[in-house]
Amino acid sequence: MIQKLLLMLSLVGYLYAEDASIAKLFENAHVKGTIVIESLDGKEQYIYNDARARTPLLPASTFKIPNTLIALQEGVITADSIIVWDGVQRSITAWNQDQNLSSAFKTSCVWCYQQFARTIGFKKYTEYLHTIAYGNEKTGVDVERFWLDGALRISAYEQIAFLKKLYKNDLPFDQKHLYLLKSIMIDEQGENYTLRAKTGWAVPKGAEHHGWYVGYVKSSRGVYFFATNLLTPSSDELPLRKLLTLEALKAKGILE
Repeated sequence: MIQKLLLMLSLVGYLYAEDASIAKLFENAHVKGTIVIESLDGKEQYIYNDARARTPLLPASTFKIPNTLIALQEGVITADSIIVWDGVQRSITAWNQDQNLSSAFKTSCVWCYQQFARTIGFKKYTEYLHTIAYGNEKTGVDVERFWLDGALRISAYEQIAFLKKLYKNDLPFDQKHLYLLKSIMIDEQGENYTLRAKTGWAVPKGAEHHGWYVGYVKSSRGVYFFATNLLTPSSDELPLRKLLTLEALKAKGILE
């Protein structure tokens, strides 16, 4: 009986230990950061840099996941709405035109979601953040920027906890809004998998710059959630957010 218990404890320790194969991916890429991969039932968890995975960080554009649901629920936007460009030339060419919800999400159109935020307002955001238990639930003082360089913080573990609620439709939003969000979150599809995700890049003045890639994949192996966060001193590291995530998922046999 004791031997059986020790074996079970050793297996649990293996599943929840920092993952050497993923650590090697980070080492080879010469990048610092963290990744957490977790199965739907929570019995499998692969971690690199547990300390950073527990660190609350600015969500940046990964907040577009709940923000889209909030905007839809509040009637600020619909699946068919056209978001009229204000004519201001911005550094990202894809933003300099009219948008719809799908294009605004996929191109991380900041001005679109800032427009939503002005209509939604602090009171509603505070209520929703508390209800969905998103990160530290703080909006700070700037309704247009609290997720970019303001008070809102979320850890990699908390990202996964939220994504699990989304997958299970266990969030206080209409089902049609949840399904719409899931459809525009599709980032890759293969013969045996569908991957839904969102990138983010936090570039606050005088503070750490970091990039996110968070989401979940449904493959022949099952459903797995991931949250990758990298230190990104420059935009050169940004492609690694997704690249390292895909390599890690392949290393664990989740993607072929």
